[in-house]
Amino acid sequence: METQKLKEIQKEIEAISKATARLLELSDGIQAIERNTRRIQASVKMLEINISDIVSVIGAQN
Repeated sequence: METQKLKEIQKEIEAISKATARLLELSDGIQAIERNTRRIQASVKMLEINISDIVSVIGAQN
């Protein structure tokens, strides 16, 4: 996969992470929103870990 594409993916993941943080701020104690947002954040964290692994492998090859 192209390094440029990975950087774009990484930016999008960061945007999702920021959006979920903002959503938590706005939830105002609504439990359903908080629970579901935390689930989204857990999935985003897995994406971050996966992308960082790929970037490190590609970086080691270059």
